[in-house]
Amino acid sequence: MQSLTKRYLLPALALILIGGVGGAQLNSYVSTDDAIEQFQKMKQAFVIISGKYVEPVDAQKLAESGVEGMLNDLDPHSTYIPAEEAKRTRDRYRGSFGGIGIRFDIMNDTARVVSPLAGGPSEEAGIMAGDRIVKIEDSTAIGLSNTGIRERLTGEIGTEVTFTVYRPLSDRQQTVTIERGEIPLYSVHSSYMVDDETGYIEVGRFAKSTPEEFLNKVDTLQSQGMQRLVVDLRGNPGGVMESAVKIADEMLGTPGQTIVETKGRGARINQTLRAQGGGTLSDQPITVLVDGNSASASEILAGALQDHDRALLVGRRTFGKGLVQKPFRLNDDSFLQLTVGRYYTPVGRLIQTPYEKGKMKQYYEDKFANRKDAIFNVEKYKESIPDSLTYETEHGRTVFGGGGILPDYVVKPDTTSLSGFLRRSEVDRLFALAAREWFANHDEELRGTWQDRQKEFMSTYEVPDEAVSAFWSYVQENEVLTLTTAPDSVNPGEQIYLQAHADEANDLVRPHLKGFLANTLYGRGAGRPLLNKVDPAVQQALTLWPSSKELAGYHASATRNE
Repeated sequence: MQSLTKRYLLPALALILIGGVGGAQLNSYVSTDDAIEQFQKMKQAFVIISGKYVEPVDAQKLAESGVEGMLNDLDPHSTYIPAEEAKRTRDRYRGSFGGIGIRFDIMNDTARVVSPLAGGPSEEAGIMAGDRIVKIEDSTAIGLSNTGIRERLTGEIGTEVTFTVYRPLSDRQQTVTIERGEIPLYSVHSSYMVDDETGYIEVGRFAKSTPEEFLNKVDTLQSQGMQRLVVDLRGNPGGVMESAVKIADEMLGTPGQTIVETKGRGARINQTLRAQGGGTLSDQPITVLVDGNSASASEILAGALQDHDRALLVGRRTFGKGLVQKPFRLNDDSFLQLTVGRYYTPVGRLIQTPYEKGKMKQYYEDKFANRKDAIFNVEKYKESIPDSLTYETEHGRTVFGGGGILPDYVVKPDTTSLSGFLRRSEVDRLFALAAREWFANHDEELRGTWQDRQKEFMSTYEVPDEAVSAFWSYVQENEVLTLTTAPDSVNPGEQIYLQAHADEANDLVRPHLKGFLANTLYGRGAGRPLLNKVDPAVQQALTLWPSSKELAGYHASATRNE
């Protein structure tokens, strides 16, 4: 049945499910007699298959396969969002959801409360860090996944949920009933002063609440003496375009400067969004960190700042997702996240990586084929870009199109040593998991000593040798890398390194583990100052302020001349 669905029903009757598409309104969605005829053919095929196929078929799965099949024949990023996922997607864009206000981790098949959110429903009900959630309503919570716990605890604001926690310190269980409240989903993950004049803000995604969060952090940092700013967009997958535009507007001082242009089939899609001028950060030196996972709204912000010579971009070429997408609700509350246009930077660069309709595999192969050159052979990569995709910024610098945003300064990773391997951003997940495992085994000790002493923890806590040894055991047991005592066996390409090099790399392991322990104790982003001290991109960026200051000078002059 699977092959039948894919081969013959890929364009199947998804449109039957689209609310409002049918009868008298069909002509408003399709523009030719042929399109109407094909729609009728899909409808007829669905009815025949549903009623005549040799075995009973699941109508919902059949229709969803048809929806996904049609989207697969379009661009790489148009997607179908099932009804059960649609609410979570809306929450992410809105920046809040209905919940009980806790941060939790799953350890040994049980959800452990990392911390109740200050002022949230759980804190008011007396839930404490370290509590284990063992039952939700009348069902056990042991063995549930992170998603399973979240789905049972979240719900409409104002509704109630009853759950039971086990408190190790008192060896007792407690059952509480909590009314769900509005819980913010923060998109600014970290902000702090790097030194007496340098601020740092990490933006993890763009939600409707992001501009307000961002400006609040800017105000705080400026009150602490910030004269220049690092904005970290690495790993930011995008989100709400308007939020990225608002943040760009705070950095562009001249009214009327283009931030982004969108082009599509409809008149409403064809628009140019411009700066209002006079923003909070209109003339301070700014450095923006980007990488291969910075996408969509992140690329809009980075591209606008680069095209106007407003900020220095440091890191690696961005992902290259420049498609305007709009959600269309279907009759069962599922959604089509459909591409309706394309994003262009102020000088006319198309952010989207080129693609051929329906050739998803080829799209990703092509996308990653030249990523290596964009990191390790930047000049070769630039030479491969045709003149038609070479542009000039507002003040004459050369920038490149062809998909994604190439930063002004590319930070190359070290692929030859163990230390280089540990500095890769994807290895951070291993440090996080190893730190969580260590924390779970030393929970009472760490919380009892450090829970309310964040400043002292950051300045005085030393990661014990046992935790470092546990990390090396963890990565070897999970076959991430191999340590050997035989020099002839070393092969960085296969992640095989000398044991002696592991001993030398402990100066990297300790701050990473401490940073992620800080995240577990005090919340996401708490450990970022420690992690940034051993982050090559951040450390390189901090040496490039003369270039950022030069770019800021253009805008300081413009602001004075207004």
